[in-house]
Amino acid sequence: MTPTGLAEASNLFIYVSMLALLIATIAFAGCFAAGRRRAPVQQPALQGGGGVAVLTRPEDSAPARIEPGRRAGNVGMSTTWLAFGLLLVGVVLRGIWAGRVPWGNMYEFSITSALGILGVFLFLSTRRDLRWLGLFVTIPALLTLGVAVTVLYTEAAQLVPALKSAWLIIHVSAAIICAGAFTFAAATAMLSIVRTRAERKGEVTGMAARLPDAGRLETLTYRVVAFSFPLWTFAVIAGAIWAENAWGRYWGWDPKETWAFITWVVYAAYLHARSTAGWRGNRSSWIAIAGWVAFLINYFGVNIFVNSLHSYAGV
Repeated sequence: MTPTGLAEASNLFIYVSMLALLIATIAFAGCFAAGRRRAPVQQPALQGGGGVAVLTRPEDSAPARIEPGRRAGNVGMSTTWLAFGLLLVGVVLRGIWAGRVPWGNMYEFSITSALGILGVFLFLSTRRDLRWLGLFVTIPALLTLGVAVTVLYTEAAQLVPALKSAWLIIHVSAAIICAGAFTFAAATAMLSIVRTRAERKGEVTGMAARLPDAGRLETLTYRVVAFSFPLWTFAVIAGAIWAENAWGRYWGWDPKETWAFITWVVYAAYLHARSTAGWRGNRSSWIAIAGWVAFLINYFGVNIFVNSLHSYAGV
């Protein structure tokens, strides 16, 4: 296939993945609106008169029925897997077209970050039912792809000398996984705040009633951050080693380096707050959200609005 054909095929797969992701978002919205499926408590029924009793279960007399919300959630999960597969192909084709790993500019990092967001969500969904969270994951992934194809798109080009290093793969792959994990944690942190406020008021209705209890949401946030924080630490250290190879110094307080460090400090503060009495609950959840905001500033703000040594790339 010619380079032009590879470029067109990559773009096509990315656009089709966005369509699949849009369908998934609509399905997850229907699932969330219908509420979580609550299995009724099954009580054995006694049948028969005289001295013989026969135990029967309700499902023996009525066929099982899949609730509309659960069906919509299943559609959402299936189309999210489809979107992930299509986007993966699009990213791989972009790399083949460029003749390198597809992380050389903000467009390429953005489409791969969207892949990371979906990947983290789908990986965790194999271990627990996360249909209720799908809407809050597919929306940021879809927005990331939308910004990538409309604002950040650029033709593939050769890497500048500073990026021609094995550290590109090591540093950026860790950052991509963290992008997905931090987005996931921000979503669960936001929802835990909503649920906690409802529980404190004693009015768990509406949106809050469709969420797991606050304790479960806070624990899920903590586990994801506890996993991703060491990885982010590694990404920062790898970036420093790469900087020494490229520019002859490990750390120069470049805006990109500064915000990477700020992001690290905020998530370190979250982990500390989560283990400190009086800081659990909404306080620690707000810190997790602040960490995600710092990551977004490091990702978008520094690359677009600030002149730095990293201005030529999205890493």
